[in-house]
Amino acid sequence: MALIRLTPICLLVYLCCFGLFVSTVLGAKARHFKWEVEYMYGAPDCLENVVMGINGQFPGPTIKARAGDTIVVHLTNKLHTEGVVIHWHGIRQIGTPWADGTASISQCAINPGETFVYKFKVDKAGTYFYHGHYGMQRSAGLYGLLIVDIEEGKTEPFQYDEEFNLLLSDWWHKGVHEQEVDLSANPMRWIGEPQSILLNGRGQFNCSLAAAHNSNGSGLPGCKFRGNEQCAPNILHVMPNKTYRLRVASTTALASLNLAIGNHKMLMVEADGNYLEPFWVNDFDIYSGETYSVLFRTDQHPTDNYWISVGVRGRQPRTPQALAILHYQTTTASTLPTLAPPNTPLWNDYSRSKSFSNKIRAHSGSPSPPTVNHRRIFLLNTQNRIDGYTKWAINNVSLTLPPTPYLGSIKHGFTNAFDQKSPPDLFQNTYDIMKPPSNPNSTYGNGVYMLKFNTTIDVILQNANALNANVSEIHPWHLHGHDFWVLGYGEGKFSKKDEEKFNLKNPPLRNTAVIFPYGWTALRFVTDNPGVWAFHCHIEPHLHMGMGVVFAEGVHLVGNIPNEALSCGLTGKMLMSKKHN
Repeated sequence: MALIRLTPICLLVYLCCFGLFVSTVLGAKARHFKWEVEYMYGAPDCLENVVMGINGQFPGPTIKARAGDTIVVHLTNKLHTEGVVIHWHGIRQIGTPWADGTASISQCAINPGETFVYKFKVDKAGTYFYHGHYGMQRSAGLYGLLIVDIEEGKTEPFQYDEEFNLLLSDWWHKGVHEQEVDLSANPMRWIGEPQSILLNGRGQFNCSLAAAHNSNGSGLPGCKFRGNEQCAPNILHVMPNKTYRLRVASTTALASLNLAIGNHKMLMVEADGNYLEPFWVNDFDIYSGETYSVLFRTDQHPTDNYWISVGVRGRQPRTPQALAILHYQTTTASTLPTLAPPNTPLWNDYSRSKSFSNKIRAHSGSPSPPTVNHRRIFLLNTQNRIDGYTKWAINNVSLTLPPTPYLGSIKHGFTNAFDQKSPPDLFQNTYDIMKPPSNPNSTYGNGVYMLKFNTTIDVILQNANALNANVSEIHPWHLHGHDFWVLGYGEGKFSKKDEEKFNLKNPPLRNTAVIFPYGWTALRFVTDNPGVWAFHCHIEPHLHMGMGVVFAEGVHLVGNIPNEALSCGLTGKMLMSKKHN
């Protein structure tokens, strides 16, 4: 066989065709990508639709790196009529807050035809992902995985033979722009439940892989695939008696999910890029914005294949289970599993969900939280109305973002760029969380919680009844720029005595945490990362309707912000003025 030898120039051309260039061959530390974001046609669940893709791929390319590497993404907007940004979910952006990818908070949206360079360090090994953070572009399919392996020479507190990745998302047939109009209409038109759950961008609409098992097939006809369709099922190829790592990330716009592997127990070992005290499960819940790693052993009958099932939790499911196949390579991949897919637990079995969440503990040796806080902020989650429009609000304020990104306006002293009055740290003690609001009227706001640098902040997320009686929804909250300690969960309205329930011994470090219906969740973090950071419900329609707040800390310590991040609003005018003077 002839040996093909690539010259450096040929190798560069080869890599650039795939949007990737590693700056050094040995011990690569900088990983360069050239990406173009555009709309394209796809059939994620076998029904053709418009999706957002990167370099013609949906989902977007998976980034693989090692802790300590620098990621450089040259992102060009090919959308023609709308801006775009990408948020690197779980990456703390230490020293690069302008690369966080939050429109109107960390940067200006990238205009059609323009290119923005995201350059940041991935400082910690773990399972992460990226997604659009402008309008509801995540719902349109702008997302992908970001996997960070441990540094060379270091080891993780567990071992495995090989690994797989699963990116979970939900999919609507209604276009994202129509969804935005629906949610902003008066009266609001709810977008409904997703038509499909996608696993690595693949789902099946109006047919079932498990039609042979009537209870799971839901009466749908069986799917028929040649195997090369975009919506053909994911197949994870395994060998018997091996240990595999399964990395799972949820970028859903709405759905809370539950994952199980038929006849295989799973060992939980990582959450949001932080190691866990391992514990075994038959299945696990995963909320939008969360990531996990589990280990499983292929110790079942080697002549069978097994279902991987993903079903809806926390909302009455009107979306069928998503299914993938665990294929033992000692049999054929085309052989469907003989056992029925694992049943998803009842959607409203919150006791089961809380039991799972309370089992999550930090691995021994993980950083411990400070024992006292300097400031405590209570955030009441409510559904409200403003001039007849349905909104979500925090402490009766529904977030609207200003035309000048906060990072630039605070750094350069534009006090007229947003409301200088701080949002409230408390809500009325007499508020009855068990009933619809007695006065549903709320207000818009774009004020910022100014946090003193290098202090300890407690956040108490308080859930409540929505506008309709006997309705309180699950809300997964995601913090940019930080991990936080999850000190505990509780029922009803938080009170001083609930502090006794706080776990200060081994609370898990996370970047996303859920609040359960009519309950509270207590978080603690340290303001040690200069920048302006979003903190919001990760359910896309809820954020679109105002469910978020903004934290600022140590902005005076932020270095020079690239002009491309400042090119709109008042900072854009400032740059134009300097150019002409």
